[in-house]
Amino acid sequence: MIMTDLLELPERTVRPRSSGITMVIDHGSTPAAFEDQLGSVAELVDLVKFGWGTALVTPGIERKVDLAHRLGARCYLGGTLFEKFVSQDRLDAYLDFCEQLGVDLVEVSNGVIPMTNTAKAGYIRKCAERFPVLSEVGFKDPDRSLRLSSSQWVDAIGEDLEAGSVMVITEARESGRSGICRADGALRYGLVEDVLVSGVDADRLVFEAPTKELQTYFVTRLGANVNLGNVAPEDVVSLETLRLGLRGDTLLHFEDLRRDADA
Repeated sequence: MIMTDLLELPERTVRPRSSGITMVIDHGSTPAAFEDQLGSVAELVDLVKFGWGTALVTPGIERKVDLAHRLGARCYLGGTLFEKFVSQDRLDAYLDFCEQLGVDLVEVSNGVIPMTNTAKAGYIRKCAERFPVLSEVGFKDPDRSLRLSSSQWVDAIGEDLEAGSVMVITEARESGRSGICRADGALRYGLVEDVLVSGVDADRLVFEAPTKELQTYFVTRLGANVNLGNVAPEDVVSLETLRLGLRGDTLLHFEDLRRDADA
């Protein structure tokens, strides 16, 4: 815990962070809107994902990449765009495009197209020759994700990390209604617990958590420095208050921890 002039708050990591990461998803905003949304909260943002295939149709995407860098954030393109290029056997063209844009990482996923996790691991190895890789486990379709057992999730995460992924993202979509969540938005608590007790380093996981309910759960379960993704730009400050116990949803949790530490 750190003592500020006013309050005792949970200790937060600072950029460049290896834990406590906040990944923001951009839905295709204009460069001006992008700068307005993130300029004042830049210190709280670590990664920016230009969602799904928006990078191909967003005017001024090069300017947005430059803006992200000037704000001190690393950026990458959504995994769905990777899958689109792979479905047309154009991986090299995709990596060339990423280099031309100047993004920092590449996301490798199999959330939409038919692809085994072992095949995905092969793509991780290829991409890792040119970029740091973030991989994703879980499917966009909720029913398909429900059929992926806890042991399959754990195996897939391990295979991705062994193949060279620097971090593994757990799918929830920008809606919080697939992957680690059910179609109604409810978190699959058993699945998450099975992943956490499997021995995987939680600091190498990024949990997609676009809703306050999901963010609250992961902050109370794993602490202020859990890695969270698919956060809307307008929710960055709100998430930080959850991390610090400055919102009703986590206030008592962190006060109990503080009292226990002082006892």
